[in-house]
Amino acid sequence: MPGKLIAVRLEMLARRLIEYWALAGGALLLGVVAVNALSLAGLILAGRPFPGDFEIVEVGVAVAIFAFLPYCQLTGANVTADIFTAGAGPRLLTVLSALASAVAMAFAVFLLVQMYEGFLDFRLYEETTAIYQFPIWVAYLPILVSIALLIVATVITFIEAFRSEAPHAEPTDL
Repeated sequence: MPGKLIAVRLEMLARRLIEYWALAGGALLLGVVAVNALSLAGLILAGRPFPGDFEIVEVGVAVAIFAFLPYCQLTGANVTADIFTAGAGPRLLTVLSALASAVAMAFAVFLLVQMYEGFLDFRLYEETTAIYQFPIWVAYLPILVSIALLIVATVITFIEAFRSEAPHAEPTDL
């Protein structure tokens, strides 16, 4: 029983960390919107946009999108084609849910390896943004953390698929 209790606590900790990470991504995205608004206001009122606004938007949006991926996996908010599984039984849905988590896990591991290689290249060649001379490799750090959390989320959803006969998340109506 102590091992199971530790596993439950680790899962709860991982879920909370993933939620906070997504909230941080949302805060970053709000910051990007604020920079855009300031830039637009500067352009309209003073004829001068915020310098380098496109660099901030480019890096900020990329980091924010990756910050949302683990949460989307954990909550089942990824795009699905429910029309194909509408008549499927609980057993098949369980298998498909586990399979989807396994495929997401494999893709996330592949992505982590490739992004880490990109991180090393940008670090080695010291490429920077044009206006602020911001080192691009720095943006890879939170992205790598996001992908690692995505892997954790896929492990959780894979295990969760077998905890019950029902899929881990209810489909949402758009």
